[in-house]
This record gives sequence, structure tokens and C-alpha cells, in this order.
Amino acid sequence: MPLDLAGFLPYRLSVLANTLSRELAELYATRFGITIPQWRIIAVLGQHTDVSADFVCARTAMDRVTVSRAIAGLLARRLLIRRVSPADRRCSQLKLSAAGHRIYGEIVPLARGYESALLAELAPAERDALTHALSLLERRLTAR
Repeated sequence: MPLDLAGFLPYRLSVLANTLSRELAELYATRFGITIPQWRIIAVLGQHTDVSADFVCARTAMDRVTVSRAIAGLLARRLLIRRVSPADRRCSQLKLSAAGHRIYGEIVPLARGYESALLAELAPAERDALTHALSLLERRLTAR
């Protein structure tokens, strides 16, 4: 029996996530010149400071190579600051620079506006059901 991709939940979620990421990227790529992986790192560092690249990998579900390349690009543009960890000199800690904080502060309202417009398509009960269902799936997958 063939697999009907159009009805296969993992496929549908993947396509939806990719579409959402691409649309969001259009909001900030041309204006700020950053990529999707770079935005994800900025978003994580906008909430957490002095964290490792491994922490970023875990928070974003991006692989180490993608994170490393994105960090290099952000460092080159001086949007991040990297310093050696005082606790473990083999590790480095990342945080946003002042310029990185400015970009974060400008993108967050754009991202929230995009989310609000997207969720406006759903009735309040549908939004609650979606949030609940996503939370259940996330818990089940992380419990493995």
C-alpha cells in the first residue's frame, strides 16, 4: 500500500514548517540580510545569554554544521559576541552584541505580527486546540 503524503502528518508538518520559515525569512532576509538559521540563533540569544553552540543546537533542532556556519556569519557581521567560558576553557559562550540586540528588537514585532495574522485565520477554540495538540506532540517526542 503506497503512502499518501498529502495525508501523512509528519510530511504535512514539515511542509508547513518550511513554508512558514520561508515566509518569515522574507520579512527579515532582505531588510536585515540574515538567513533562517541566523535568525533562529538571534532569537535564542534574545532570550538566553552566555550559552554554548550546543545549547543553540538543542533549542533550534539545527545540526552543528548549520549552527556553526550561521554563528560564523553573525560573528563576521558583529551581531554576536563569543568568549571563552570561564567554567570550561574548551567551550565558548555566545551572546548578542548591541547591534544583534537592535536587530532582534526590530524583528520580534515583525514575527509577532506574522504570527497574529496567521492565527487570525483560526477561531479562538481552534487556536487553543492547536496549541494543546502541538504541546502534546512535543512532550511525547521529547520523552523518547
